[in-house]
Amino acid sequence: MFAALKPFEPRKFVPLQLDLGDWTQIEPLLDRLEADLKKVGSLQQLESWLLTSSELSAAIAQESSMRYIAMTCQTDDPEREKAFLHFVENIEPRLKPRSFQLEQLLVKSPFFEILEETEYGVFKKKVRNHVELFRPENVPLETEETKLGQQYQKLVGAMTVQYDGREQTLPQLARYLEEPNRNVRHEVFELMVRRRVQDREALDQIFDGLLKIRVPIAQNAGFENYRDYVFRRYERFDYTPADCEAFQKVVEQFIVPLARRIQEDRKRELALDVLRPWDLSVDTKNRPPLRPFRETSELIHKTQAIFERLDPHLSSDFRLMSTRDLLDLANRKGKAPGGYQSTLQEARVPFIFMNAVGLHRDVETLLHESGHAFHSLAARELALNDYRHAPIEFCEVASMSMELLAADHLDPFYSTEDKRRAQLGHLKDIIGLFPWIAQVDAFQHWIYLNPGHTRKERTRAWLELTQRFGGIEDWSGYEFCRETLWHKQLHIFEVPFYYIEYGIAQLGALQIWQNARRDLGKTLGQYRHALALGGSRPLPELFAAAGIHFDFSEATIRPLIEAVREEYERLSRE
Repeated sequence: MFAALKPFEPRKFVPLQLDLGDWTQIEPLLDRLEADLKKVGSLQQLESWLLTSSELSAAIAQESSMRYIAMTCQTDDPEREKAFLHFVENIEPRLKPRSFQLEQLLVKSPFFEILEETEYGVFKKKVRNHVELFRPENVPLETEETKLGQQYQKLVGAMTVQYDGREQTLPQLARYLEEPNRNVRHEVFELMVRRRVQDREALDQIFDGLLKIRVPIAQNAGFENYRDYVFRRYERFDYTPADCEAFQKVVEQFIVPLARRIQEDRKRELALDVLRPWDLSVDTKNRPPLRPFRETSELIHKTQAIFERLDPHLSSDFRLMSTRDLLDLANRKGKAPGGYQSTLQEARVPFIFMNAVGLHRDVETLLHESGHAFHSLAARELALNDYRHAPIEFCEVASMSMELLAADHLDPFYSTEDKRRAQLGHLKDIIGLFPWIAQVDAFQHWIYLNPGHTRKERTRAWLELTQRFGGIEDWSGYEFCRETLWHKQLHIFEVPFYYIEYGIAQLGALQIWQNARRDLGKTLGQYRHALALGGSRPLPELFAAAGIHFDFSEATIRPLIEAVREEYERLSRE
């Protein structure tokens, strides 16, 4: 799948023909790294050793990414599944303790502490954190956790129904929820939820299995609960669980009412007595759905045109991906759900995965993932592999900003009127996303602070949060579906607590949007400069480099949401 990929820089330490899926070939390189580290006799030698270590870690990371990408591109291919699980079961469990040994030796080196703070401060903090958290008894537990996550991918990727004369995946069915014919929307909604409920028990079993693994992982590392452990593991050095709980309350107080007001507008414009779940995606004037493209080749071509209008650097980066076969965009049976960007660490190029079916949301997804890709390419010159990826909170600024920055340049896809529809829909989605982020985040806090809960208690907790953060739509007759809406959120299964980042980042992206309205050229320059820093600076400094503030308190949220509300009202009047 990636046969033509070459290292960004020629290998100096890792043999070019090395099989990175064979532990017997990897282990001697780790032995050499360990022996060389013990012999380091100067600061210069330590810095040289770090570059050698980065070369090996990038090569191994790329091997892992390629196997994951191949598996998610076709979850029903047994050979791809076998290759992925081989790495998970036979390479990662051996690699983790060896990496820990190297980091232990590294922090004990007399030259580690005198590594220059401006250049190496973030790196040193990360290494110390890894050493403090590592427990060998957690390695097999983490392996089982990854395997359960793969089961979730496989289960969801296999969900299909027969409709309109053919077998369709659930993402493909989603397009019908935009149809003006309400009977069609209801029929499709019914098919989708009935299909999902078939796997309710299996999904609950997977999550129960994950919970049984995660609680002891935290306990083994000396933490009272899994939430506090994850905050350390995710290197959330610049905010706390209390900050997240405060964010949830601000969203409930200032954004939920606006989101519900927009739904009231929707109900009135559709002339409905009751808003139902299948009424949430259709155009409020009952116009035909936006259909921005038919084939993914058209999606790529028109997205390229957007970046050409926006910025020549971004245009060049996107062309690199499209010409080097680094895009897999079309939905198909057996493909894992969702979308992601993964960096192939040694080649230092991004890969974009998504499930396009011809919706406007697909355009937004490609713009979003392209923001991640631009981040990857901007940071590719950094010497340390650890620095070539940033904290997630800023990675999502890169992607969410790109959606907003491109919104004024959607002309390759749309007429003036349809572009306005797309922009208005995007603002509505932003407003609606904040309550969902807060609900998912609050739900995970509850789950891991109450690890002995029953499924019934978990359902009750979810529904109570839905009362706090949910919309006005009526779920009568479909309560069984509302109870398990969290099953759709991949992050809860695969990357627990990775969701608040979207809220923090959306606030950063909205600040960039505001800056761009005043001076687009300056804003794009700051954006690219900040991306090029990778993860070499603390979060507040990365935000500052982009010309924005790292803050998700009421002081930041209220004026930004007011600006979104004003733009929503302006577009609604036109």
